[in-house]
Amino acid sequence: MGQLFYGNASESIEIPDRLLAHIKVLAATKLRRSESFTLTWKHPAGEASGRSTIWLQPSIPLRFVFDSAESEKLDSALLTEMAKSASSSAGLVVDLEHTAPAAVTPVAAPVRAPRTLAAAA
Repeated sequence: MGQLFYGNASESIEIPDRLLAHIKVLAATKLRRSESFTLTWKHPAGEASGRSTIWLQPSIPLRFVFDSAESEKLDSALLTEMAKSASSSAGLVVDLEHTAPAAVTPVAAPVRAPRTLAAAA
């Protein structure tokens, strides 16, 4: 399980390594272009119910920490779908617990984590 550190918070957001690798590439691409966006997820089991959203923009520090020392293989179709979602008014919505293979989904629907995330967790 990887970690996303947002701003100056000492607590991290736990995200499976493979999904975090995709978010890192998407964030780097959009923030390099000065394109801000939101990232939303449902709270995983074991945490208070609900969901969280963060605003990603160039002046807010981000740090990505991966459990694996090896780079994750990126799925270009998933990156394309994530980019479409991030550019929508709903922003990027990810499902941290879904284990089905990644599929191109409507922009308003959560981007689902690939099946390999369950094995990596």
